[in-house]
Amino acid sequence: MTETTNQAASAAAEQVLAPVRRQARSDLAARGEPYVWIMGAALVFGLMMITGFLAFVFYFGAVTFWPQPIAVVETTDGKVIAGEAFRTETYKPSPEILQPKSTAVREQIAGNLGITERTLYRVGNYDLFGEDFVWVADFDLKVKTYPKDIYLIERMEWGPFIGRIKEIDLGGKKIANPSLAQLQAAHAAAELRRDVIDKVEKIEITDINREIERLRLTVKRAIIDYGANSPETKSIEADVAAKSAKLEAGYKVLGEKVSALRQTNEAFTVTLEAVNGQSKTQPLSLLVRFYPANNLDTAQKWSIYGARWLEFVSTQPREANTEGGILPAIVGTLTMMVLLSLAVAPFGVITALYLREYAKQGVFVSFIRICVNNLAGVPSIVYGVFGLGFFCYIVGGTVDQLFFPEVLPAPTFGTGGMLWASLTLALLTVPVVIVATEEALAAVPRSMREGSLACGASKWQTIARIVLPRAAPGIMTGLILAMARGAGEVAPLMIVGVVKLAPELPIDAVAPFVHLERSFMHLGFHIYDVGFQSRNSEAGRPMVFVTTLVLIGLVLILNAFAIYIRNRLKRAYKVGEF
Repeated sequence: MTETTNQAASAAAEQVLAPVRRQARSDLAARGEPYVWIMGAALVFGLMMITGFLAFVFYFGAVTFWPQPIAVVETTDGKVIAGEAFRTETYKPSPEILQPKSTAVREQIAGNLGITERTLYRVGNYDLFGEDFVWVADFDLKVKTYPKDIYLIERMEWGPFIGRIKEIDLGGKKIANPSLAQLQAAHAAAELRRDVIDKVEKIEITDINREIERLRLTVKRAIIDYGANSPETKSIEADVAAKSAKLEAGYKVLGEKVSALRQTNEAFTVTLEAVNGQSKTQPLSLLVRFYPANNLDTAQKWSIYGARWLEFVSTQPREANTEGGILPAIVGTLTMMVLLSLAVAPFGVITALYLREYAKQGVFVSFIRICVNNLAGVPSIVYGVFGLGFFCYIVGGTVDQLFFPEVLPAPTFGTGGMLWASLTLALLTVPVVIVATEEALAAVPRSMREGSLACGASKWQTIARIVLPRAAPGIMTGLILAMARGAGEVAPLMIVGVVKLAPELPIDAVAPFVHLERSFMHLGFHIYDVGFQSRNSEAGRPMVFVTTLVLIGLVLILNAFAIYIRNRLKRAYKVGEF
């Protein structure tokens, strides 16, 4: 029994001394796998949102200028309309609308839970009907056809006209129901006369008016400098009077030329007829484009599509910015972004250089960094108010008093303009450049600085030849972010220079070629104006999408150029890293 007890004790001892094998189990949160999946899902969701938004804008922007068929719709109450089907939606008609309808119609809608469909048609002819769009419910539709002789006519005034071309009058020679070839030939001649009139009015007469104004200001400046009754002023006044007389004579000749061309244009007319029988006669020169919408082959549709895009990016807007082109907005946006980059890059880089390389690190420098970071969170409208008060009124007003006293009280730089808008947005985006530049400078290895100093280079030589070139890719990254943000800001621009319609471009062929004092158009403000300030939001919605598409394309092109330079800099200094 003793032996048995000893064996049992030995077995128990062996169990106690035997190592315990534990299974390798740990919480998933400890290994971080759930967080990896959550962050991956968030990244995919964000990319899907961005891709979906860009695809949405690209689709609706790309199809806006594609020629659509025109339907002639006759309703149950005898009304006839013609237009492009704009969109279709489901809705629930009110009892007042359904009351006069037949019992069958009411029962059909009631069986569908009171819901039916309706289509919005873009009918045009605003000068005749007083409306651009008409809703037609399915229960009101009687007949819908697509006649081959229906034209869509784009005009300089009153928007598009949808109907038939009844007659053209070629200076007394009338042609009823003209063919498309006859229309195109007559319209081409009318366009030439219109182009001549525009050239005379916008170039030759404008140049004369500009020169007359310059001479008037010369006299005012002489009075300020020499006095009203001084011999110098009298001499200048006599010289200006002689030159002004010649200019006014030339102005009179050009005015008579324009009047004669306008009289000729008024003799070449076209009579348009709507589907309800109403007609309107107007000069051929007021037509922009016309085509039989239901009688086009694929090649003709692509030709019209390309002509519309060319007009959109190369002409002035018309019809309260809902028709025509956006060339002034493209030029204004591009000019502002270039000036913004030229202003924000040196200011941001110099500030970051001082904070990182020269300033003694301490409480004061930390406080400055906190202020810079907080500036990035200030609402953009606050920058606009600051730009108006400081740049426009204080700096601009002082510039006017010192250099343009003859123009006062009319302001030159003492109001919103391209220069002040660019500087305001530079202040708005400079925190981004400062932070990015500081990070880029900190990323340059300390050993490079020490090696340069050990070879006898000064601190500035080290910064200029060693540090800055290797930090340039990071600096370009900050500049890219600044340009992207500045291109989309609208609120401060509404205060410091952007306008609905700019009569003159900030860049033209008149010296000094870049006019920093002029107001300008901007693509972001154009989107806001067309989408929310036009008389008809439905008519302006297509322009919102195409303008947004152009703005995104412009930002992408500028960013691609900056990224290309950044990559070149990376490759250039990659060999020297250690």
